[in-house]
Amino acid sequence: MARARGSAFYRVTRRLGGALGAALLRALGATWRIEITGPDPFAAGAPLVCGVWHGGLFIAAVCWRGRGLVIPVSQSRDGDWIDAVLRRLGFAESARGSSSRGATALLRTLIRRVRAGEIIGMLPDGPRGPSGVAKPGIVALARATGARLVPVGVAARPAFRFASWDRARLPLPFARVRCLYGEPLAVPRDASPEALEAARLRFEAELHRLDAEADAVLRD
Repeated sequence: MARARGSAFYRVTRRLGGALGAALLRALGATWRIEITGPDPFAAGAPLVCGVWHGGLFIAAVCWRGRGLVIPVSQSRDGDWIDAVLRRLGFAESARGSSSRGATALLRTLIRRVRAGEIIGMLPDGPRGPSGVAKPGIVALARATGARLVPVGVAARPAFRFASWDRARLPLPFARVRCLYGEPLAVPRDASPEALEAARLRFEAELHRLDAEADAVLRD
């Protein structure tokens, strides 16, 4: 029988599970041959929103560890465990919510976190897809805060692909991993709904282009 989320047992197992998950990912990531290219988005600091497809979440978790990024995470039990792992990897407290339920409240929370000087990392096709289709929340956040919006492409070879909607990639030990940062996109604060949709499509296209470019290098 599932334990209540507020119980002491649940809190302890969540902490232990987070520590174990983070340790395993750190150990695996230590074997990867990681190449990070493109303009460093962190050099200029906040306000900054980075986006990577949901399928690249394991790579992003390793490449962004220790930077204190805020990641939107669902309010489910699965989200509790993801948050526990992320905290152990040096991410900030997650922003809880999703684009399918409580989207407006989540956006308000992210706006507050950006204005407080925190950096946001988002998976714009999450939490349930469709894969490779950016939802409007990420460009809405950039418009509301004036944050630079940076697309990130990732690739790995060899990698295990999960049979999930996002076909998430987990690089195998000693895999070659590439993280490619694109040029920042600006979304004007006075952007019309049509301009916002155009920005969403442009950002989506850049994510696909960067993923393909990162993978092409690993094929050589």
